[in-house]
Amino acid sequence: MNFRIADTFSTSLTRLTGQEQKAVKTTAFDLQMDPSAPGLSFHKLDRAQDKNFWSVRVSADIRIIVHKTAEGILLCYVDHHDAAYKWAARRKIEQHPNTGAMQLVEIPERIEEFAPTQAAAATKGGGKRLFDNLRKLELMAFGVPAEWVEAVRGANDDTIFDVLPHLPQEAQEILLRLAVGEKAEPPKPAPPAADPFAHPDAQRRFLMVSSLEELQRALEFPWDKWAVFLHPDQRALVAKNYAGPVRVSGSAGTGKTIVALHRAVHLARSHPDARVLLTTFSSALANALRRKLAILVDGESAIAARIDVKALSVAATDLYCEKFGQPELASSDLIHALLTQAAKKIEGQRFSENQLFGEWSDVVDAWHLTTWESYRDVARLGRRTRLSAKQREVLWEIFKNVRAEMSTRKVMTWSDIYGRLTDEYEAGSAARYRFAVVDEAQDLGVAEARFLRAMVAEEPEGLLFAGDLGQRIFQQPFSWKSLGIDVRGRSYTLRVNYRTSHQIRTQADRLLPKTVTDVDGIKEGREGTVSVFDGPPPEVVSAKDEAQERRIVADWITARITESPRPHEIGVFVRSDSQIERARLAVIAAGVPFVELSDHVEATEGAVAISTMHLAKGLEFRSVAVMACDDDVIPLQERMESIADEGDLEEAYNTERHLLYVACTRARDQLLVTGLAPMSEFLDDLKQPEGGAR
Repeated sequence: MNFRIADTFSTSLTRLTGQEQKAVKTTAFDLQMDPSAPGLSFHKLDRAQDKNFWSVRVSADIRIIVHKTAEGILLCYVDHHDAAYKWAARRKIEQHPNTGAMQLVEIPERIEEFAPTQAAAATKGGGKRLFDNLRKLELMAFGVPAEWVEAVRGANDDTIFDVLPHLPQEAQEILLRLAVGEKAEPPKPAPPAADPFAHPDAQRRFLMVSSLEELQRALEFPWDKWAVFLHPDQRALVAKNYAGPVRVSGSAGTGKTIVALHRAVHLARSHPDARVLLTTFSSALANALRRKLAILVDGESAIAARIDVKALSVAATDLYCEKFGQPELASSDLIHALLTQAAKKIEGQRFSENQLFGEWSDVVDAWHLTTWESYRDVARLGRRTRLSAKQREVLWEIFKNVRAEMSTRKVMTWSDIYGRLTDEYEAGSAARYRFAVVDEAQDLGVAEARFLRAMVAEEPEGLLFAGDLGQRIFQQPFSWKSLGIDVRGRSYTLRVNYRTSHQIRTQADRLLPKTVTDVDGIKEGREGTVSVFDGPPPEVVSAKDEAQERRIVADWITARITESPRPHEIGVFVRSDSQIERARLAVIAAGVPFVELSDHVEATEGAVAISTMHLAKGLEFRSVAVMACDDDVIPLQERMESIADEGDLEEAYNTERHLLYVACTRARDQLLVTGLAPMSEFLDDLKQPEGGAR
């Protein structure tokens, strides 16, 4: 069953109050999810000329007018009870017999104030009738509905604008051109068997899901249904021509990924000879992007073939293998061992292992520094422990020895892989991709960003980044501008949240500052964001021990299954692998099948999903339980104690907040947060008094 929205619905919605609009959006969302749901109140409009018109109750006085057939549902109009019924009595949905486009047609004889006769026209203006020389079939070929042909033929200079507002837009445009003496060719009729909703003129007024399969996916995962729609703000971002790199931001659920998907398709369509890389930071998210992309390019195999959807590490490995052969990666344990070994050779040095590893990973390796001069001059952004020139010299001796040993062992880090590819592209080597679209871009590292810039350097608009600084959980901040990625003047923030209820979003937003500013001074704000539907407030429950927490979560899962028996719509998240057993036992106690997610294991039909907060990125569930939010778990005490640099400590503390925010905003309708007393200090911010403004 297809689901469509008419432009008349959108227009009528804006005339309602803010509170009425929120209620309408909630009902519309439920209609799209399941039009047969028992809670929806349908009433057939027997007095309407179009027998497929029904009303749907929103509140005591607000009604949505829908056009319901065996093929699907079309949201047509919304208003107060009497006005909505009057609107429906004067309209019908039908395919134009000449153009083949589906139209929403007013019925002239039901509009008492309009009398489409020659006498009425003469009384008002008496001028010459503009279209009297056109026959009925000629006017209908321009898209004029049959019911309005005589009204159009009777129109003169004074009455034409009384008639035009009642006609479809394509007919209005052609008639105006004819009225000023221009020639106009009728649109080419669609083939008899063509879908009337797929006609270009129909697409002016109807947003639609083009196939049953797409709607089924939309119903299964609520967020996915918006993949076939674009808000006007999103559409402008997708199709715009830019003079440089672009960044699209917005809080969780505002459609950044959807913009990224549509942008990749737009670029592939606009540049038939170009290849596009659609990428993100993990294989699991890349798989999710691949499924959504299949919706957008269904039946367009040529477009799909030129868009590679890969995790960035996979894409880089493939490119590296083509040019240099298979790389051998150095493990984290090996790097620790090499740093310790090299440090022992420097008599009198007093840096701890944690300090050495932090400086290596966040500065030397991150920036792919291979010479003393590059290390001496690098800006150590975010690191508050200042180093004297002598200290840098000592550290470089250690790092130089590490690099030499790595070369002897023929092992590399990811930064080395990205760095060598970057050098290759900057030297003029041809790149496979002309464009790169990056989802979850806030978690890019320096080497990755530099690699992407070098790869598409010949194309001004070669890069689009979609991300949210409030969800950055992996990388240290750095200056994008210093890498040649200057998005000033091309940074855009999305404000409409389609995925997360107002209650969950507003309380989760309290975990983060209202405005986040990056190193280059570009601000991303969360104020002004709105959710399109309401839901129950999040529950934050403290337990005295793990057994009690397990019962709380098990009972909550059981209640969710009773409401909607689809286990795969439930996610359970914990801070790290150490707490996975607590989640596992809770789901077992609920007697429900489950699957533990990883980079290679995805959500499964009929099973509750269990994972760490890191793996929750990019996922959506109807209901989410965030467990084990103990005082020493989030922020993770052992992580805090291992950090030597004060700047690193603040950054780690912030990313712990980001982790909790990510986990909470995976929920659409219901959110439960549990932990052992005393619970995480962050939960004081998550709680919100009743009556918070949207």
